[in-house]
Parts: sequence; structure tokens; C-alpha cells
Amino acid sequence: MGDAFCSDCKKHTEVVCDHSAGDTVCSECGLVLESHSIDETSEWRTFANESGDNDPVRVGGPTNPLLTDGGLSTVIAKPNGASGDFLSTSLGRWQNRGSNPDRGLILAFKTIATMSDRLGLVATIKDRANEIYKKVEDQKSSRGRNQDALLAACLYIACRQEDKPRTVKEICSVANGATKKEIGRAKEYIVKQLGLEAGQSVEMGTIHAGDFMRRFCSNLGMSNHTVKAATEAVKTSEQFDIRRSPISIAAAVIYIITQLSDDKKPLRDISLATGVAEGTIRNSYKDLYPHVSKIIPAWYANEEDLKNLSSP
Repeated sequence: MGDAFCSDCKKHTEVVCDHSAGDTVCSECGLVLESHSIDETSEWRTFANESGDNDPVRVGGPTNPLLTDGGLSTVIAKPNGASGDFLSTSLGRWQNRGSNPDRGLILAFKTIATMSDRLGLVATIKDRANEIYKKVEDQKSSRGRNQDALLAACLYIACRQEDKPRTVKEICSVANGATKKEIGRAKEYIVKQLGLEAGQSVEMGTIHAGDFMRRFCSNLGMSNHTVKAATEAVKTSEQFDIRRSPISIAAAVIYIITQLSDDKKPLRDISLATGVAEGTIRNSYKDLYPHVSKIIPAWYANEEDLKNLSSP
């Protein structure tokens, strides 16, 4: 039921939509106000007991400008209920003969999408990683290199460029077996290749300790009060010349903040949540300790609380 102006009734009346005929009918006088209207809803119904493999949608995904044909090539699928080796049939042979030149790219994009989903990354980062891989692939110089490390490195660089950095350990956890060293080498290779193509150094974006803070705090299940204090503290710590990596500083600040709260976190839990070794957190804490009175917000801890902190 809806509301429309009826020319016979000379007023706005309730109308009934007859989806089977495509007519819009006045509920008071029966006048057909509109005929042959297009029903834009789906023409099928999906039930809970139906197989998830039978997708009734007859259109493909969106176009992909990174592919030769925009991702709109025709693929001959195996018919429903077909048994035996489909590729041995004539249709299957024709499918193989007309091989897609972008098959390697499609597989790479699927792998990047899987890694992005596992890390909970947004679509813009995934698309940037696809663009980076396409540029490297177009140079035809990546043959023989570890493909998993190359894709993981593209995702790492994309995260940096989109100001949503992830640690190498986090990328490594979804990299299908590629090691940190392999991903690091692949990253240096990609940066070098893209720099040669552009004729200038590739902008990677600056990493700040605050970029990791909320995610690390969430992994530890910290309260909003302590997260706010940690975020302010790590931002203040950038004013001091502390020669540690941003990830190590973030882990050390979390350790200090939790030691000042009622919900103290053991060093081992912080190490697991941040991916920073316990010894590195201790050394970073040692570097931060002389500045702790200026780093920790006054509303979170007073001087007496700071004196109770264990000395490094």
C-alpha cells in the first residue's frame, strides 16, 4: 500500500500495487494509475534448506579496471548435477583453449582479498594492494620470486599508504607461510621497482605509535578509560627523543598504563597482544621511565601513583 494522487477521485488516495500485472490501482475507485511498471526486486526466493552453491543471480561482479577485459570475460561453468570430469567434455576443452590472460592476476587478487578479510581491512586497502601488485606484475620482473611474500608485501605497503599500518607479524600471520624475512625482502623489491617506474622514491607513509594503540588495547580487553589514557600518553611520548620503534613504544606505554590501573596486565599478555618481545618491552619501558611524569596524563595518575611504578 502507498499513497498517490488519483485523477478520478481528485485527491490523494491509498494505492495497491499489483506486482503480477505491474499495475498501480487506486483503492477507492479502482482506476489504474500506472501500468507495466518494472519490478526491481529479485524474481526468486531463497530458502534456508537450499544449497549455498546454487547462486540464482545472473549477473557477475563489478567491473575491474585492473583486468584486460574489465573482469567481464565469459566462463563456462560445470552444469548442475553433472558427473565425471567436466574438463574432458567439449565445452570444458573450449574453456581451456580460450585461456584467460588475466588468470594469474585474478588468483592474486583473490589471495589479497582473503588476507584482507582475515585482517579485517577495509576495501580501499585491498584495492590499493591490487594496484601495487598490478604495477609490479606489468614490469615482468617478479618471475621466480616467492608469490605469497610478494602479495603480503603489497598488502603491507597498501596499509602504510592508507595510514592504517599493520605490523609485519600481523601480515605474516595471514601470508600463507611466508616468513618475516621473505616479506621484508619482497617489500624492498617492490619499493625499488615502483621507484624505478615513477622515477622517484615511493611514499610509504610515516608510522606512529598511536596508529597501533587502539587495536592493541582492544586485543587486551582494556576499558575505555585506560584506552583514552594510553592514547594521550603515546601521543605525548612523540615529543621526546626515544629511539625505539613505534610498535615497541606503544607496547611499553600500554604496560605503564596498565600498571597504574586496577586491571594490571602481565608482560606476557602484552607481548602476545602486540607481537613485541618481552625483553624489548622492558628496554622500551626503561627508556620511557625518566619521562613518565610528563607522558602519563595528570587526570589518570598523580605523582604518588607514579612513584609506585617499579623502577626498570
